[in-house]
Amino acid sequence: MDSQQNNNTQHITIHVYDMPIDIMVPKDQEALYREAGTLINERLNTYFSYFKGQRADKEIIYYAMIDIALKYVMESKRNDMEPVTAVLDELSAEIQKAMK
Repeated sequence: MDSQQNNNTQHITIHVYDMPIDIMVPKDQEALYREAGTLINERLNTYFSYFKGQRADKEIIYYAMIDIALKYVMESKRNDMEPVTAVLDELSAEIQKAMK
C-alpha cells in the first residue's frame, strides 16, 4: 500500500450484531460505512427479535441480507427513473405553458 493511499484511508471497527468488523475505509466515507453498519444492525435486530428460537441464526441473517438487498435494488431502480421523470416534467410544463 503506497503512502498516498495510506493517507486517504483509515482503520475503523464496525460492530455488526455480535461481531466487531475491522476494515480500512476511505476517510471521506467513514460516516457512510458507520451508517451502513447501523442499518445492518437495525435489520438484524428486527429479524432476530422476530425469529430467534424459531429459525437458525444463519437463516435469520439471510433474511436480513435479502431485506437490505431488496431495498437497494428498489432504490437503484427508482433512481434510474429520475432522468426520465425530469424530462417528462419539463415536457409537461412546456405543454401546459403552450396551452395557456
